Amino acid sequence: MAGSKEIRAKIKSVENTRKITRAMEMVAAAKMRKAQERMRAARPYAEKIRAVAAHLSRANPEYKHPFLVKRDSIKKVGVIIVTSDKGLCGGLNTNVLRLAINRMKAWEAEGKAVAVCAIGNKGFGFMNRVGAEVKSHLAGLGDVPHVDSLIGAVKVMLDAYVAGEIDAIHISYNHFVNTMKQEPCMEQLLPLTSDKLGEAKGNWDYIYEPDAKLIIDTLLLRYIESLVYQGVVENMASEQSSRMVAMKAASDNAKSVIADLKLVYNKARQAAITREISEICSGAAAVG
Repeated sequence: MAGSKEIRAKIKSVENTRKITRAMEMVAAAKMRKAQERMRAARPYAEKIRAVAAHLSRANPEYKHPFLVKRDSIKKVGVIIVTSDKGLCGGLNTNVLRLAINRMKAWEAEGKAVAVCAIGNKGFGFMNRVGAEVKSHLAGLGDVPHVDSLIGAVKVMLDAYVAGEIDAIHISYNHFVNTMKQEPCMEQLLPLTSDKLGEAKGNWDYIYEPDAKLIIDTLLLRYIESLVYQGVVENMASEQSSRMVAMKAASDNAKSVIADLKLVYNKARQAAITREISEICSGAAAVG
């Protein structure tokens, strides 16, 4: 059995660790609330622009945007993978990366090439390790993501789609359900389909000023950007929730370890006291 000094040092070490995990838990809880507010604030805009895009897909303009045209065959698939920049958030990144790599293997088995846009350090590092073709990446978004910072990495994929280098684009991220549940999901971004856009209410058509091409190009680009932004804010809310739960579990485990160590320490201390009393009694008996 370890000596009392070693056990005391171990208890002190675990107590210090518990202070850190408790602080991280409270920080994650505060960030989670703000991330949820951003996520909910982005939803009305996403729903409105989705409705306009749905009407546009069923309108009859003289110009048809490439995002709305379905390719006859898919030779190459692009995947935008959203992960966190930091760890200590449970299995959040592992789950979404497992989903993405399984889909990528399935596409490759069908003879389709795969290109990746990695948003977040964890996804970028993982895709480099598995040897995936990373066309663009973005890291260091911080706690408050901005659409402007996402455009560069995403535009690389969109330009490749318009140029015909990529025939379909998907996005993979963690969908925020509630504080205790986050689900990894993968959705198709391009080409835009009726399943994604939803049904338009009534018969719609528009008058385009100054011209249809300029309006439709801008609108559909903003629509794709809003989908990517929504995925990023959903993933950030999931990240903070998962980190809060993971740190709470770590704090609870540290508390349990401290209790067990104190029990061991008390037993060792009692054994030492008993041994000393026995030695004193034996010495007194020998003298007497």
